[in-house]
Amino acid sequence: MHKTKLSLLAILLFSGIAALAGYSQEEMTIVDNRVFDNPMRTPSLFRHDEHNEAAQIEECNECHHIYEDGEKVADESSEDSRCADCHEKKGSGNLLGLRKAYHTNCKGCHLEKKEGPVMCGECHIK
Repeated sequence: MHKTKLSLLAILLFSGIAALAGYSQEEMTIVDNRVFDNPMRTPSLFRHDEHNEAAQIEECNECHHIYEDGEKVADESSEDSRCADCHEKKGSGNLLGLRKAYHTNCKGCHLEKKEGPVMCGECHIK
C-alpha cells in the first residue's frame, strides 16, 4: 500500500514537472539560427508578445518590413515570412546578409531607442 502511494506521488510529481516544462517551452521562443553552418553563438532568446508589449510596438511592419526598389513599403508586412526567406547568409547588392539583417533590425532599434540589449551575451544567452 505504501509503495502504491509513493509510486502515485512520483507519477503525479513527474507529470507536474513535465507539464510545467512544456508550458515554459511555449513561452520561450528563439530566433532560428539553423540556417548558419557553424553558429558561433547560441540562438537569441526572444519572447515576441512580451517584447512588443514592453516596446509598445503595435504594427507588425515595424520589424517585419518589405522593401521595393530600395525603399521601405510603409503599409506592407512580411510577418508570415522568416527573415531567411528574403535574406541569404551572404548579402548581395542592397540586400543585407542574414546575420547583418538581424543585427541591424534588432540591435539598431535598441540603439536608436536607447533601450534593450545591444551586447552579444544579452541576446545570445548560454
